[in-house]
Amino acid sequence: MPELPEVETVRAGLEPLLRGRAVSHVQVLHPRPVRKHELGPRDFELVLQGRTFEAPRRRGKYLWFPFADGDAMLAHLGMSGQFRVDRPDAPLLRNTRVLFDLDGGQEQLRFVDQRMFGGLQLSPGGAELPAEIAHIALDPFDDHFDLADVAQRLRRKRTTVKRALLDQALVSGIGNIYADEALWLAQIHPEHPTEKLTRAQAVGVLEAARTVMAEALGQGGTSFDALYVKVNGESGYFDRSLDAYGREGLPCKRCGTPMRRIQFTNRSSTFCPSCQRLRRGGPCSDGTLRA
Repeated sequence: MPELPEVETVRAGLEPLLRGRAVSHVQVLHPRPVRKHELGPRDFELVLQGRTFEAPRRRGKYLWFPFADGDAMLAHLGMSGQFRVDRPDAPLLRNTRVLFDLDGGQEQLRFVDQRMFGGLQLSPGGAELPAEIAHIALDPFDDHFDLADVAQRLRRKRTTVKRALLDQALVSGIGNIYADEALWLAQIHPEHPTEKLTRAQAVGVLEAARTVMAEALGQGGTSFDALYVKVNGESGYFDRSLDAYGREGLPCKRCGTPMRRIQFTNRSSTFCPSCQRLRRGGPCSDGTLRA
């Protein structure tokens, strides 16, 4: 699933193409991506037509498109959602779901989603912040992100640090990839209990998350296949620089120890058993305590 750097890469790519542009026509090619629009696909087409885009915005993994009238279109990319900007006469990709013709007739915004876990919906009055995502926490790149406060709340949780980093109500935008990368950089085991983190460790892992995501942003996000692309169709390539995620059995780039992977719920964590030691008495992946 796209995480903050991937969504921000898409947002930044769309901003100069959409800001100030009016929607001249909308066509829903498959109803599932607009399933949350209660009045159905045809009404979705009609209520968006004629609106003017302002600069796209993002919180964590969520993207929204403010309109000049104060409403917004909220978007979630799910597992495989993409936005592409093409000429209206360009061939459609196989999994193109929704088309937005832009004023002038020279460009068309296309929502493409192979697995269709993503979606689009109108958010009345949502230009500043859609009510549907008001519960999502600020991310480390937000100007109002309070590092000390989030670190303190992180330490107050009764869970493990990897699970806490994935909690979008605590800090948004971090998914499995960047959580593994941040913990490797901070040299903290993914199952380290949050209540046992020192203040310096809590601050350090949040700073590490921002660092690895900033590096990914500089390279266009992380891409392992064709399901994540920029708006011009180019792939991100941060996977070439990953230090932890996906490196099970490979030598740790810091100490040479083979990297390990452990399962928890429906996810996994990859870490260095030497650099990221779990203190004696910490929990195992099944929730029991180590001796």
